[in-house]
Amino acid sequence: MSKIKEVIKEENFFDILGKTRNPKGDKILDILNKASRKKGLTLEDVGYLVNTDNPNLIKKMFSTAGKIKREIYGERLVFFAPLYVSSFCVNDCEYCGFHVRNKAPRKKLTIKEVGEQVRILEDMGHKRLLLEFGEHSKKNPIGYVVDVIKTIYKTKSGRGSIRRVNVNIAATTTENYQKLKTAGIGTYQLFQETYHRETYEAMHHGLKADYERQLFAHDRAFAGGIDDVGLGVLFGLYDWQFEVLGLVSHAQYLDKKFGVGPHTFSVPRFQPADTANLELSYRVSEDELLKIIAILRMAVPYTGMIISTRERPEIRAKAFEIGISQTSAASRTSPGGYGMEDTNLEQFHTADHRSVEKVLESIMDQDLLPSFCTACYRSGRTGKKFIELAKPGNIRNFCRPNAILTFKEYLLDYASDSVRKEGERIIQKYLNQIPDKQRKDKTVKRIVRLENGERDLYF
Repeated sequence: MSKIKEVIKEENFFDILGKTRNPKGDKILDILNKASRKKGLTLEDVGYLVNTDNPNLIKKMFSTAGKIKREIYGERLVFFAPLYVSSFCVNDCEYCGFHVRNKAPRKKLTIKEVGEQVRILEDMGHKRLLLEFGEHSKKNPIGYVVDVIKTIYKTKSGRGSIRRVNVNIAATTTENYQKLKTAGIGTYQLFQETYHRETYEAMHHGLKADYERQLFAHDRAFAGGIDDVGLGVLFGLYDWQFEVLGLVSHAQYLDKKFGVGPHTFSVPRFQPADTANLELSYRVSEDELLKIIAILRMAVPYTGMIISTRERPEIRAKAFEIGISQTSAASRTSPGGYGMEDTNLEQFHTADHRSVEKVLESIMDQDLLPSFCTACYRSGRTGKKFIELAKPGNIRNFCRPNAILTFKEYLLDYASDSVRKEGERIIQKYLNQIPDKQRKDKTVKRIVRLENGERDLYF
């Protein structure tokens, strides 16, 4: 058996999708009942779910997934912002605005410009960033990536600070992952883009065209000491049903091999960019995206799920209810894009252009609890320790109080009067729902300390 087949068995996926066509309602209800126990699902279970098109059953899928999300992570929704650092890239990927055939001017932030962008993001209230770089060994060497990370952590604006830096760089060596780990990254994210090998090779030209290099990057990251990794697919490049099986299979492989499944799933859909406006045969609708989110939440219940500003506000709001636990806000997808009206070359176009405050208003209208928490990463709750808490749903005992404390910081330092008033209502609501009296009392005492000027208090 080839190494790739340890992770992705394409013929098996097609067999499953064929075997599970036209599922009966009783079968789906049995799977939903199994999912509600939060132990995950088999690939065959997933096959039945992706083949379900009965609206009433899909509605039950959404409610089951939403219940699982609340039981594991609670009502909190964690905020982050992407920071695009360099658009220089040697690859010529069909779907990406940074591909080498795009002759638009490129931009690489100087260390000074990194600090300027970070201060803008801190003034928005952000506490965690996701770094994005094109692949270019000369323009974006690992030493530059490390210097950027160090700069972010030491850059402060007023009371603001970035406390967690997640990184999305091209597949690299174990030695380079060790350097990222030493620099203090949170999660290392890398998307396979598509698990269908023929499509993958058609979509990628350059170093990234190596399917196996991409697929086993997370293995090398684990070998380099990074124990929080994120997976993802760019939905629309190939059949979404196949891709969902690929994501779940990859997660099961990591869990079996390392005892640690993915910290996050990301579910981006293709969005056009300059010189990258594909006519896709497998374009994914908004309704299908919501179905994908619900299925992934049931199949791998412990995994955090991320949705970006690629999606319209209305779809994001629905996604928050059925499985999403992390979201970006007020994003720019070009290096130096924050604080600019005319942006540089973008990797892709976004669909949600609201400010952080407007997004906060929207999710509070849904009675969700905004969170800027970075506590797990800095408390050593990563890798196996995180999974041991997340799988049984115990992580929410940390999520709720830490969300309250970080949202309180936001209200004190950045919020308008109207947002502050509504935010205090949300905080009080979920403070009252902390089940452990001792934890609740400690949270109240920390809130008072925040009001007296302290910052960065967490469990």
